[in-house]
Parts: sequence; C-alpha cells; structure tokens
Amino acid sequence: MAVVHIPTPMRPLAGGMARVEIEGATVGEVIDGLEARFPGVRERLVDDGRLRAGLAVFVDGVNSQRRLRTKLRPDNELHFIESLGGGSPTLAPTSVDTNPPPHGRGKA
Repeated sequence: MAVVHIPTPMRPLAGGMARVEIEGATVGEVIDGLEARFPGVRERLVDDGRLRAGLAVFVDGVNSQRRLRTKLRPDNELHFIESLGGGSPTLAPTSVDTNPPPHGRGKA
C-alpha cells in the first residue's frame, strides 16, 4: 500500500494521523481511498475532477506532472504540497528615480 503523508491542515479529518497507508494504482485511486476512509478529504484535494489549483503531488520526492493519473507502486510515498507564492506585482517598483538626492543631504 502507498504511504500518504497527510498535510497538517487536513489532519483533523484524518483523526490527527500524519500518515496512512492506502491502496490504489493511481493518485486518483488513492484519493478515492482517502475519501472512503476520511470523508471530506477529497474536496480539499480535488476540484472539478482535477487536483486543486496550487496543489502539487509528489511521489517519492518527485513532483508528478501526471497528477491524478500518476501510476503508483505499493511502496510509493505521496505528499500533497500547497504551492507557495512569492512576491506581489503590485508591490514591485513601477519606476526608478534617476535623480537621487545630492550627497550630504540630511547632514548637519
């Protein structure tokens, strides 16, 4: 059975467990198994038949590009990781001051 590491925010749904063993030939089948065992998990992982936006699945430490269709072996380990955003375009400078203040300004 694949070992699924439960993300911290979802652990209350999984009875506080940090990892569980679930059968499944694909990531999608493992999610089905998680939902059967811990109702409510699927809506945290899947939206409209796809892995939720901003969520990645790592199988044995490798980001799976096949997402729900990723084939699994019984000895695989899965991690569901939320993407971390960086920066904000609204906080980026929009112009550069080409006329800096003269040296010595502000000195007595």
